[in-house]
Amino acid sequence: MSRGCCTRSAARGTSCVLERLSIRWRLALISAGLTFIILCAFAIGVGEATTSRIRSDFRNQLAAASDDLKNRLRIDLNVETGHYTIHPNLDAYAGAEHAVIRILNDNNGGILGTTKKAPNLGRTVSFVDRTEFIQGYRVETRHTLLRSADPHVQVPVVIQYARKVSDLENTITRVQLFLTFGVFGGTMLALIGGLWLAARAMRPITGLTQTARRIAETRDPDMRVPLPRADDEVAELARTLDEMLHALTASREETEAALARQRQFVADASHELRTPLTSILANLELLADVLEGEQGEAARSALRSSHRMRRLVADLLLLARADTRREVSHEPTDLGKVVVEAAAELGPVADGHELDVDAESALVAGSPDELHRLALNLMENAIKHTPPGTHVHAAVQRANGQVTLTVADDGPGIPENLRDRIFERFTRGSGDGGGSFGLGLSIVRAVAESHDGTVTLANGDSGARFVVTLPSRNP
Repeated sequence: MSRGCCTRSAARGTSCVLERLSIRWRLALISAGLTFIILCAFAIGVGEATTSRIRSDFRNQLAAASDDLKNRLRIDLNVETGHYTIHPNLDAYAGAEHAVIRILNDNNGGILGTTKKAPNLGRTVSFVDRTEFIQGYRVETRHTLLRSADPHVQVPVVIQYARKVSDLENTITRVQLFLTFGVFGGTMLALIGGLWLAARAMRPITGLTQTARRIAETRDPDMRVPLPRADDEVAELARTLDEMLHALTASREETEAALARQRQFVADASHELRTPLTSILANLELLADVLEGEQGEAARSALRSSHRMRRLVADLLLLARADTRREVSHEPTDLGKVVVEAAAELGPVADGHELDVDAESALVAGSPDELHRLALNLMENAIKHTPPGTHVHAAVQRANGQVTLTVADDGPGIPENLRDRIFERFTRGSGDGGGSFGLGLSIVRAVAESHDGTVTLANGDSGARFVVTLPSRNP
């Protein structure tokens, strides 16, 4: 059970290692691995066959050489002197095969002839031809009669023809080393060739990746994907990506057209609603002054709802104008004066908050109404979302060619889950209770950007702190 788990764990580990590699290396390694397995199987088969053939040839050559020597062996005897010569020459006969030869008298075991440096191979059983392993030699023993020119001279002899077994084993070792180097050399060549082929095969995909990266950087879906000349899977992928880019371009154009129509409709509708709302507000104010009792209360409730509706329409009109980038005439405007007027407007509805303003005169190029709305929204936002008694401070300063409006409070601050999207439209806190539309800070950002400025939520020790930066027009 544990062995199977270990095997599965090893397989998963190998798979994870391969998954972390690039496709080029994966293809090359898989190709090299398959080549290694095939070469190993080939080497084992060839090695076994070659080894068997080498051993068989060694035995056959040894036996054939000993039989040939048995048939060719002759002796020349000088009767007067007693000297004799054995033919053929044993050293010359054995030299080609690196063999050793001994000729023994079969009667007394005396040595009649031998090659140089032939070891003592001992005696053998008479009249028995056999094969033996003696002192690292394979020895073929043959019994025969040593004849001469005189038919009366015949000597029974034993021929010992031997070769070192180490020569056979060295040959087999060389074959095995050759096959081993062949396997590893073939595997390395397969790995290098696999890398080269994979690089060539991945070259079109690399081009697609670079094109996709340029499209992501430039955000220009009108760029075209290079189509490979070959009609293969990569070309099909390139055509699919190109069709997808065409579809995305068409979809983006349709979406932008729809959004433009929507923004235009909101702007037109908001603009057209201002006139009837003004008429409704005038009539409701008249009815609220004339009517009494429940009817008067109903008229005043409708008047409050109409005021809220007018603010919403004004907010939507301002945001629609910002979305459509409609140019609003800018004029030199004292931002400090605008902030003082906005604070004075909020004074009666401060609801127990301590509101103070520290504003110096600072000219900016802008729309007085929109800048008034920016300052009003920032201070109104601080009042609405902090408990009574909270201190709200607004300040206008000039420095380094810029005008900075800062609105800070010492309330509970902005929750962490809202800080990243606080300037998005319709973003409201959990404790809002429906008192706002969630458009105030998005209007602040729209006005700041339309005046070439920025607004940020600054980090503070406590409370919320908004900083608006605009270009200065002061001399």
